[in-house]
Amino acid sequence: MTKVLYITANPNDHTQSYSMAVGKAFIDTYKEANPADEIVHVDLFKEDVPAIDAEVFGGWGKLQNGADFSQLSDGEKAKVGRLSELCEQFIGADKYVFATPMWNFSFPPVMKAYLDSVSIAGKSFKYTEQGPVGLLTDKKAIHIQASGGVYSEGPAASMEMGHRYLNTIMQFFAVPEFSGIFVEGQNAMPDKAEEIKEKAIAEAREVAQSF
Repeated sequence: MTKVLYITANPNDHTQSYSMAVGKAFIDTYKEANPADEIVHVDLFKEDVPAIDAEVFGGWGKLQNGADFSQLSDGEKAKVGRLSELCEQFIGADKYVFATPMWNFSFPPVMKAYLDSVSIAGKSFKYTEQGPVGLLTDKKAIHIQASGGVYSEGPAASMEMGHRYLNTIMQFFAVPEFSGIFVEGQNAMPDKAEEIKEKAIAEAREVAQSF
């Protein structure tokens, strides 16, 4: 069975958010086209995503030096254990659908924390004599991003860092197929906001059929 992670980083739902509305259209269409697949919604504003802090580094250091997990402090166990759960869930999936708004030219901070949690040597990549090598060579991913201005092209494109960062991470993991759907310009062109949204929803539905 194919497993899809629908990874969202938005405090609002599809009735208030452009990225979530387009994401919902994508997932609903995907379900219709692939009824046997398992879809898991990873809502990062509801999930426990530990920041990588001193306790995490302390726990990792102990494990690397041969300590048993039971020897970690309670705080280390909670955080290191949770990070391991998130990473195992991620590498165990076959497809990823990311949905985020653009905040200050990137995505919400919780998405960076999540990507940190799945960027684990020996899991999503490995170190070799030639440098790091991605291990997720059989996955595919798509990113749905909403922004009030237009950043996928034109003079502001160099300021966009959310989709470009995700693209870099997917390349680092060696994910062979990564694409994007952009819901953009609704604040710059409020008279066309609904048209922009519907166009993106139509694109999402079309792409979802063959994702």
